[in-house]
Amino acid sequence: MRPLLITLMRNLIWAILGGGIGAGARYAMTGAVHRFVSTSFPYGTLAVNVLGCLLMGFLMSLFSDRFVATPTLRVFLTVGILGGFTTYSSFSYETLELMRDAEYALAFGNIALTLVLCLGATWIGLELGKLL
Repeated sequence: MRPLLITLMRNLIWAILGGGIGAGARYAMTGAVHRFVSTSFPYGTLAVNVLGCLLMGFLMSLFSDRFVATPTLRVFLTVGILGGFTTYSSFSYETLELMRDAEYALAFGNIALTLVLCLGATWIGLELGKLL
């Protein structure tokens, strides 16, 4: 039982470290996107979610088909970095704020774009991972 506890604690530490990296990258990317486009629509959050989905698909494809990763590396990259990077809680809040402001077309546009683009990006990432 003791080795299992040590493994769980090690993975938890790597998830926390990765989450910090991912959150910092999310903050930087969202800010960068908003310097170039309007802030009337949550483009920064959308861009982060699409990129995060693309990377998740790519990494999971590599891990399952081409690259044997340790469980700790998988936790660090997927649960940690990508978990801290993607922003579905921000997506939910921003969408509800658009609805509260009676910006229904923007709110439903955000829902549709996020759903379609993130699913598409994950699929593309899976396919790209198969090419390696």
